[in-house]
Amino acid sequence: MTQGLESRPLIRDMPADERPRERLRMRGAEVLTNAELIAILLRTGASGENAVAVAQRILSRFEGLAGLGAAGFGELCKERAMGEAKAAQVMAAIELGKRIVHAQPPERRIIRSAQDVYALLFADMALLEQEHLRVILLSARNEVVSVREVYRGNISAVQVRIAEVFQVAVRDGCQSIIVTHNHPSGDPAPSAEDAELTRQMIEAGKLLGVEVMDHVIIARHGHASLRDLKIAFA
Repeated sequence: MTQGLESRPLIRDMPADERPRERLRMRGAEVLTNAELIAILLRTGASGENAVAVAQRILSRFEGLAGLGAAGFGELCKERAMGEAKAAQVMAAIELGKRIVHAQPPERRIIRSAQDVYALLFADMALLEQEHLRVILLSARNEVVSVREVYRGNISAVQVRIAEVFQVAVRDGCQSIIVTHNHPSGDPAPSAEDAELTRQMIEAGKLLGVEVMDHVIIARHGHASLRDLKIAFA
C-alpha cells in the first residue's frame, strides 16, 4: 500500500466543515464536488482510503460521470472497496438523475440552440451503445411538442427511410423539426454519411412543408450541430 493512501484521514476524523455530509447539510448539495456526492452514497471507504478517495479513484477510472453512468454493474463491483451494495447505490442514483430529467415536461422546453437540444437529450442518448435517430417536433414558437424515436441501427442515408423521419411531423401538423442521433464512439464529429443524410432530409422537408431546423449529434464527449458547422445547411 502506498504512503499516499495510508495518509488519507477517515472522514470522521476530518474537520466538520470538510465532511461531505455536513457540507451538504450546511451549504447545500450544489457546492459539493462529484467525488463528495458519490462519497455520501458510498458512506465508507477502505483500508487506506476514505470514501472521498474511493470516489475520486472510481471517477478517474471511468473518466468522469459520463463514463461512470455507462459502466455496468459487474464493472463497478470489480473496483476495490465497492461491492454489490455500493455499486447498486451508485447505479440507482445515476438512474434517478436520468429520470428526473425525463420527468420535466418536454412541452415546456423552448429550443433556441443546439446546446438546448444537448441538454434535453444528453442523459438519455449520450451513453447508448447503438445509434438511435430521434426527431424533436417543434411548435411555431420552437416549443418541444414531443420527441419521437424513428430509427435504431446504422444511421446513414442508405439505411434510414426519409419518409419515417417526417411521418409524425406531417401527421401532427408540425412545420419544423430537429433531427438528432447519437455516436456511441463518444466523438460527436459528423461523418460524410451524416452530412448526406442531412441533405436528403432538408430536401424532403422542403417538399413536405416541414423545415429541418438542425441535425444535432450527441455523444459522450459533447455535441455537434450540422447547422452551426454549415454542413448541408445553406
